[in-house]
Amino acid sequence: MSPNPAWSRTLDQIFVLLQHRIADLFPPLLQPWVAMILGVVGIVAVFPAIFALTTVLERKGLGRMQNRLGPNRVGPFGILQPIADAIKSLTKEDIVPRSADAVVHYLAPVVLVVAIFLGYAVLPVGRNMQLLNIDAGILFFFAIGASTELSIFMAGWSSRNKYSLLGAMRAVAQMISYEVPLLLSAVVAIMMTGSLNPSRIVEAQGGFTGILPHWYVFTPWGFAGFVLFVIAALAETNRSPFDLPEGESELVAGYFTEYSGFKFALFFLGEYLGMMSIAGYGITLFLGGWGAPLSVLAFLPSWLWFFGKLFLAIFFFIWLRGTLPRLRQDQLMNFAWKFMLPMSLLDLFVAALWRFLGEWLGAGLGTEVVRWLVCGLLLAVTYVLFARVMLKRQKISPRSYRYAE
Repeated sequence: MSPNPAWSRTLDQIFVLLQHRIADLFPPLLQPWVAMILGVVGIVAVFPAIFALTTVLERKGLGRMQNRLGPNRVGPFGILQPIADAIKSLTKEDIVPRSADAVVHYLAPVVLVVAIFLGYAVLPVGRNMQLLNIDAGILFFFAIGASTELSIFMAGWSSRNKYSLLGAMRAVAQMISYEVPLLLSAVVAIMMTGSLNPSRIVEAQGGFTGILPHWYVFTPWGFAGFVLFVIAALAETNRSPFDLPEGESELVAGYFTEYSGFKFALFFLGEYLGMMSIAGYGITLFLGGWGAPLSVLAFLPSWLWFFGKLFLAIFFFIWLRGTLPRLRQDQLMNFAWKFMLPMSLLDLFVAALWRFLGEWLGAGLGTEVVRWLVCGLLLAVTYVLFARVMLKRQKISPRSYRYAE
């Protein structure tokens, strides 16, 4: 394949070049700091803008799924609805319960948003477009992400409200339970790459066979890891069908029941930024990051591919929200510990088996066939057995409906 033309390379690095041009206007001593500040401004500007667009797309998408219109009054086709929502949130009265712990009540949404923004610092959104290129980037993301659980419990506990506290306890139990399979599903990509650096994980998936990419999702262990990662990510971000901490019919609004105005808007922002962040890491680990899906399309900018995949992931999350019903709490916890965790551990074994089979049998088409058969059958048979056992234990019986006379 011929190298990309000069205009393609320039377009790919246009934001990096712009950052360097602006930084060069300052004294040499300040240039690294200016470049860092520009990177932070880019993150703080771009992802909240995507959040605003996502709120409109989600409300209009769910409206279509439910045979209604969605936002259509503010601006052309309702596109300015996020601005109206922002003004409303900023001008609404901030009410704090009299018995609440005011300091912790105030800090909870701030800690949530700050922790989520920190996770974007090591996310590669394009070639050479990573704020902090550190070797332990994946470890940094998961370590920072754990603090979101603390902020949610801070919100529920400080509100002095039984619904808020119960919602916070549900959220923490759910997030801790699904964080284990989330971590284990990510480990398979780290094992095969041999690095915790997100950029190196993307580069390891950068080759092509013909026109098809070497993404990890196109292997048995990678596909299983990706599915497990997506399910755990839905639970980590409290998205449907795992939105039990915000169960309106049971908990009013969950851990942020006593929040209003701008503080509530911060929780709303944090939820969507968390969803986009974890989707970005799923793309990095299994879908080639900024890599093109076909070799003939590699001339397009790397950042364009990353954000294109991100919007597809957001659409998938919206589609699930409009499709699947909410689970019960016992179903959710059983699924985490009795299905997700064993399958994640098995996937680690399968990834190691895939690697060692390649070393034992040597390179060649026959080796690839053997690896696919052994690893694929092992995952498929185990999945079927787990599914049959879980369904048998639930003792599902036909539902009977009764109507008032």
